[in-house]
Amino acid sequence: MGILSKLLGIKSKGNCALALDVGTEVIKALIFNINPQEQRAEVIGAGRQRQKLEDMDAGAVTDIAGVVSSCEKAIKEAEKQAKIRPDQIILGIAGELVKGTTTTVHYERTKPQIKIDLLELKSIIQKVQWKAFDKVRKQLSYETGQKEIDIKLINAAIVDVKIDGYRATNPLGFQGKDVSIAIFNAYAPLVHLGALQTIASELDMDLLSIAAEPYAVARCMGIEDSIEFSAIFIDIGGGTTDISVVRSGGIEGCKMFALGGRAFTKRLSSELGVNFAEAEELKIKYSLDMLPANVMHKVKEILEGDIKVWLSGVELALDEFSNVDLLPSRILLCGGGSVLPGIKAALLSKDWTKNLPFAKPPQVFFIQPKDVVNIKDKTGKLVDQQDVTPMALANLAIDLAGEEDLLHGILRRVVRMMQT
Repeated sequence: MGILSKLLGIKSKGNCALALDVGTEVIKALIFNINPQEQRAEVIGAGRQRQKLEDMDAGAVTDIAGVVSSCEKAIKEAEKQAKIRPDQIILGIAGELVKGTTTTVHYERTKPQIKIDLLELKSIIQKVQWKAFDKVRKQLSYETGQKEIDIKLINAAIVDVKIDGYRATNPLGFQGKDVSIAIFNAYAPLVHLGALQTIASELDMDLLSIAAEPYAVARCMGIEDSIEFSAIFIDIGGGTTDISVVRSGGIEGCKMFALGGRAFTKRLSSELGVNFAEAEELKIKYSLDMLPANVMHKVKEILEGDIKVWLSGVELALDEFSNVDLLPSRILLCGGGSVLPGIKAALLSKDWTKNLPFAKPPQVFFIQPKDVVNIKDKTGKLVDQQDVTPMALANLAIDLAGEEDLLHGILRRVVRMMQT
């Protein structure tokens, strides 16, 4: 990567970073400049590289060397346009064993007349975090059949703070008996995190953060600024479907299942007797309505069964949000697999929602690159739904570079302690 960079006149620059979405099918690389004062970023280079079939499976890395090679190609393409070598990298992680959940702890104070101080607040946050950690570890142990599974906390965000039922953005100095804090946490198995850390090391970049992609996508529209915002985010990638439920501006949780665009391609390959690459090209043309009418009809018939199975996965994932009284009726789609014509039609059908707590039939919309807050595209390359996830990762990087408030500063220190 270094020799080619020199030949292209690429230089190193301290205020730029790389967002890398290591997808099962396609790696997306964005180079962007961060302006922490204005809380904005400009994308100045973009690159893509298709993965080899054997390098990824269901969102998880299966061949580190192969993925590193593909990442280098995507980054070179982005560097060629940006003429800058990024110093830091933010990586996205997805997969069936990546878990995200919001945990609420009610802490009863023995001396409600005493004002809440920094030490007490830190103690409350630590209690929330350890309770959430134990809960997720038990869940993953049950799902994998292993008695003990190593997991790491990758993202955390304070969703809500209430004192005696009243919302507070900063609890310091308040009096009261019942302190309620809700914190969203995302966890991943150590084996997945280790693979991504190795990739960052092989690319010779400082690892700014590894972020759960459904968490990044749920944050990409500035939901934290509006307590009125509620929606279900569905990101359909090559190997997984990631679902996040947001209510009143706070993330309730994330669920993922191992079914994405690659499954639809394999079905076409099997039914039509063509290789994977030919089936993928056919699927893309079908999504763009670029096939003859009779072929469009045949492809639709072939994929109908798999789309029903996929929809069952969505239903099961949403059914696990038992702490949600009513599910948001707005569904927001992104990811390369979301453009498949049958996906939106399936979500608009009525049968699958019968046993779910929707107040009214869901409405379905696509997230466009222009909808991602704080990110300006200077490349002209970010034009469709599969660009949303890497842009969402870049949006998270802005938060990491900017100033944080007291509450999130305490949370960050607690998270760092748990990670080590």
